[in-house]
Amino acid sequence: MFQNGFTNKLILGDNLKALNGIEDNSIDLIYLDPPFFSNQSYEVIWGDKEEVRSFEDRFEGNIENYISWLYERVELMYKKLKPTGSMFLHCDWHANANIRVEILDKLFGRNNFRNEIIWHYKGREKYNEKKVQSRYDSIFFYGKTEKMRINYVKFDWDKEDRVKMLRRKIHKDTDGREWFWETRGQANGIEPYKKYLDEYLEKGEALNDVWVDIPMLRGNHPERIGYPTQKPELLLERIIKLATNEGDTVLDPFVGGGTTIAVADRLGRNWIGIDLSAMAIKVSDLRLKKQHNVFSQPYDLILRKYDYEILRNSEAFEFESWIIKQFGGISNERQRSDQGIDGKTTDGIPIQVKRSDNIDVNKIKNFWASIQQFDKNLYEKNVAEGKITGYFIAFSFGRGAVEFIATLKNKYNTIIKLVKVSDIVDYIRKPEVSLSANPITNDEYEFIAKAQSEYGIDFYSWDFSHDEEVGFKPDIWIDKTGKKTKKFSEGEYQIAVQANDNEGFDNTDKVKIKVKK
Repeated sequence: MFQNGFTNKLILGDNLKALNGIEDNSIDLIYLDPPFFSNQSYEVIWGDKEEVRSFEDRFEGNIENYISWLYERVELMYKKLKPTGSMFLHCDWHANANIRVEILDKLFGRNNFRNEIIWHYKGREKYNEKKVQSRYDSIFFYGKTEKMRINYVKFDWDKEDRVKMLRRKIHKDTDGREWFWETRGQANGIEPYKKYLDEYLEKGEALNDVWVDIPMLRGNHPERIGYPTQKPELLLERIIKLATNEGDTVLDPFVGGGTTIAVADRLGRNWIGIDLSAMAIKVSDLRLKKQHNVFSQPYDLILRKYDYEILRNSEAFEFESWIIKQFGGISNERQRSDQGIDGKTTDGIPIQVKRSDNIDVNKIKNFWASIQQFDKNLYEKNVAEGKITGYFIAFSFGRGAVEFIATLKNKYNTIIKLVKVSDIVDYIRKPEVSLSANPITNDEYEFIAKAQSEYGIDFYSWDFSHDEEVGFKPDIWIDKTGKKTKKFSEGEYQIAVQANDNEGFDNTDKVKIKVKK
């Protein structure tokens, strides 16, 4: 069951800043898979300018600089955990000893260390004349306090793997029921006895700290979304089940390809995901949309900038209250009979707000009349002292309004300050995108997407069987070209392309085709 009043959040930004907006002692589980200390360029996964800058800062120097960078973040994460909460930190051999001794033991205390989980995986065999191959990651498991909770979880072996690890010859009864000779206990005088395989498989095996049953995701795996260091869902499912219950809150401050929050969402946990890469956030957003259904929990997508269309078309009173708060003022709680005054500053200066572009001179004249009636003494005092008598907030102002403001100041010593919404908050317009379909043969089409954004197009995503009611469900997650060729069986199709820009905003265009063979 989800917590009442909690809204899941996918946040674009540096986790050092984003974590400050999370209440202390409110998180049940933190799983973090920070960039490994490898000093390799592959640690820049998406190539966003913010990610590149962070990479340069992180590796400017040596291991001490990396540990300092990570310590500052884990210290803040520690404060966010509940006393019953836990942290799982994923790393590899490059810095695992430093991370445990210089960060985790110092912040959590050695007494709250629970396990170093070894995730062992297979890989392509490569000969190295200086060392044997490294085929594992470390996942350090710490509780915040001795009150930390842990659930009983069994290994998720499939039948074939468990039988293989059993190392017993399997026999069959005449009815087809499988069994093996159980020989454990011979050292204590117990004779081998017949044990049925279905009973053995049903019992399962409690987790230990060496996980060898979870393979890495290969290139053709159905979970793959194009994220180079993507972790298997089974790995996160095991961790989340081990450390949380339904309705608990999971935080991933390096959300990457979105595996943690996708699994948490599927398992009925609340979640918060943070990443400084716009591409990581958009891929995670697409991943959530892909798996969402009518029973899924909604979430907020929080970007560095606001969407112009959403602001421009929001409900009038909600927008007025919100933008006045952002401006540092106090909004008028009355929606009607406000005499043209929507709020005031902390020292009583009237504020008017319009969700409009190109404000004309008449609206300014009306506001001038309103502020004189609102508090005549304050108005006259501010005029006499040459201070601002009112603030007018809008998206833009027409030439006539700007000229009238100058006239008021020059002729009547009255200062009305025109404030653009962009002076208060950053907002952008969504990218423009168009899609065309060009037949190559009767059953094959070439699709060409053209998009532009003042911030640059980052990538495209494709939905080749788009359903308006279901929403955008990507078949291809990441495409840098905007061109795709595809064959279809006979029928009617709607194809959708989503263009994603470097600030995390997107827009979609669609085209319908009819295939006859």
